[in-house]
Amino acid sequence: MEKLIKACVSLLPKKLQDIYYKYEEKWMYLLFGGLTTLVSIVTKLIIFVLIPGEPKWESTAGVVLSWICAVTFAFFTNKKYVFKKETSTKEEFWKVFFSFYGARLATLGMEEAIFVICCDIAGMNKTLITFLSQVVIFIANYILSKVFVFKNSDGQAQESRND
Repeated sequence: MEKLIKACVSLLPKKLQDIYYKYEEKWMYLLFGGLTTLVSIVTKLIIFVLIPGEPKWESTAGVVLSWICAVTFAFFTNKKYVFKKETSTKEEFWKVFFSFYGARLATLGMEEAIFVICCDIAGMNKTLITFLSQVVIFIANYILSKVFVFKNSDGQAQESRND
């Protein structure tokens, strides 16, 4: 994947390549965050289609199941491609893993609150709220990952490397 991305970047004019490498972490987060958002939206909408009627628990089921799929995808892509966090031991891997899932649990709570308030209480359109809530979640997830999850061992935020 990294070779493919670098090959695509190499096709850009030099000035655009410089901009890409200057902000590589953010570009990669946009790419993989966008793909994670797509995983979340698609899985949630599939749940909404598969569950007949409009039971009150449908929003919760859609949010939770899409969250599991999206967070699993996001963990591995963020670790490898966005924040480039190498883990040399099982203990370190599991520490980062649980830290990532813990941070994402916080945004799951945010998303669930958005759905309960907007859909279950206010009766707003679930599809519209699905898309709008993703903007808030996208930003919150980047901040939590950058500040708390993928930081150096000295507690500083992980910096991108240009390998």
